[in-house]
Amino acid sequence: MLIDWTHFTPWSALAGGVLIGLAAAALVLLNGRIAGISGIVGGLLRPTRAEAGWRIAFVLGLLAAPLLWRLYGPLPEIRVHAGAGLLAVAGLLVGLGTRYGAGCTSGHGVCGLSRLSPRSLAATAAFMAAGFATVFVARHLLGA
Repeated sequence: MLIDWTHFTPWSALAGGVLIGLAAAALVLLNGRIAGISGIVGGLLRPTRAEAGWRIAFVLGLLAAPLLWRLYGPLPEIRVHAGAGLLAVAGLLVGLGTRYGAGCTSGHGVCGLSRLSPRSLAATAAFMAAGFATVFVARHLLGA
């Protein structure tokens, strides 16, 4: 793996991490909820009147972030080297994994690890290992 040092942006990455941490901390302190995206979006599929407002606001904030970024600079280029079918299968597998793992990368990796949750440590280790294995197989065994 090589790092493209000409496009490496540690300060924007640090700022993004701080914003994610602040948002997660604010949600748990002000609303008593964990900022797990799969759980927040999943709650919108069967919304209760009391919870729909904050869930919609959270998702709208996620969608608004790139639009705000665009006001201050160009959006990063997104390159996906896969077809629509493969992306659909990958999305379904990620959704299935979040259900079996009782959470997603944001819920376990950001919020759970910061709370020193052993369950989140196991889940984060499992999805990181699965990601490493997937990249290894796709790049080195299948040559994709």
